[in-house]
Amino acid sequence: MLKNRNILIGVTGSIAIYKTLELIRLYIKAGANVKVIMTSSAKKFITPLTFETISQSQVLDDTNESWDKNSDYNHIAIGKWADIFVLAPASANTINKLSHGIADNILTQTALAYPRVKLLCPAANTNMIQNPMTSASMKMLKLCNYKIIEPVSKELACRDIGTGALSEVDDIYYATLKELLKDDYWENRKVVLSGGGTVEKIDDVRYISNFSSGKMASSLALALYLKGADVCLVSSRGYEELPKEIHTIEVKSSQEMFEYLQKSINVAKKGIVSSTTLMDDSNPSLIQKKPYLFMVAAVSDYIPSYPQNGKLKKSMLGEKWNLELKQNIDILSSLNRDDIYTIGFKAEMDKIVAYENAKNMKVQKNIDAVCLNIIDENNTFGSDSNKIELMANDKIVSFDGDKFDVSLNIINTLSLEFHE
Repeated sequence: MLKNRNILIGVTGSIAIYKTLELIRLYIKAGANVKVIMTSSAKKFITPLTFETISQSQVLDDTNESWDKNSDYNHIAIGKWADIFVLAPASANTINKLSHGIADNILTQTALAYPRVKLLCPAANTNMIQNPMTSASMKMLKLCNYKIIEPVSKELACRDIGTGALSEVDDIYYATLKELLKDDYWENRKVVLSGGGTVEKIDDVRYISNFSSGKMASSLALALYLKGADVCLVSSRGYEELPKEIHTIEVKSSQEMFEYLQKSINVAKKGIVSSTTLMDDSNPSLIQKKPYLFMVAAVSDYIPSYPQNGKLKKSMLGEKWNLELKQNIDILSSLNRDDIYTIGFKAEMDKIVAYENAKNMKVQKNIDAVCLNIIDENNTFGSDSNKIELMANDKIVSFDGDKFDVSLNIINTLSLEFHE
């Protein structure tokens, strides 16, 4: 995801500095090139050698700045090298210096000269973070090309409990990915997804469900989020490790899923303007992009006719139990989907009829595209890989591989097929 991307990390004097080592590991694993700038206070916690070993690059600090014409180890050239500047951890002292334009060390000099987006990840004692001066500084920095990755509340190293701990490493990592991977088509576009297998109650301890893991929907939600979309995932399972900025609604039954999907779609469509309004509107910032709906969930075709409260006893049911089922609601057909792109997912096991069934689904349910998933011994429920045939605009495009990579391929193709 980050192949050939250049990430500059600034570390300051904070006990949270050890977490930055894990952050660098994630960047490098994703293919990025990483360089580190350290303040003199940061070196009191961890030596430059440790960061050089992890990043495989020389650390820049106040002792080794070079102005040789072939060197990029100075506060101007290293900023030109970097695609993004991540300050993690950022101490209260550094935050207040940055907001006042003070450039008295190599890190603050680089930040002052860096013209692009900077991710600021505060880490300090609660009282220092919440001090009016620090609060005012962070408000100022938000207006000056900084994006704040908010600190979290927990027991701090000083044994105080409160807001001030460095944000989770994964959250900083995903925020970096989002800043580097976002594109104009998906940025700020509202997207609703359904995921997982629905759970239909028999009684309070038994239910009917299926083998859907929810992984494909979660992979799509993550890919869309990283492309800049405003994502809402309505799912029964598989969403536990997603970034907290992805709005997730946990549901169980198909009825719950239908109700929350419709509410989410209604919210997503607010602010959409007609083509006439769009032509007359002199303020393009008011124009909302057409939302998307991805129906990835495996919804039960049949549900118990008479779900019971409590637990049905074996002594009452006897040796044989005939469980009566009734046909379930067709969520996709029942949703009000005007003014929204709809992408359906179709799982099939019979290759002979799979493509014909997918084509019929596209027509009969009046949707814009279908992702056909043929289940076999090489493409099973719950795996981390998938094989998808995307049918859109009379074209069929095949994707095979890790579910996240397949998700990126799907949304990149859709952005070309439905480019506005």
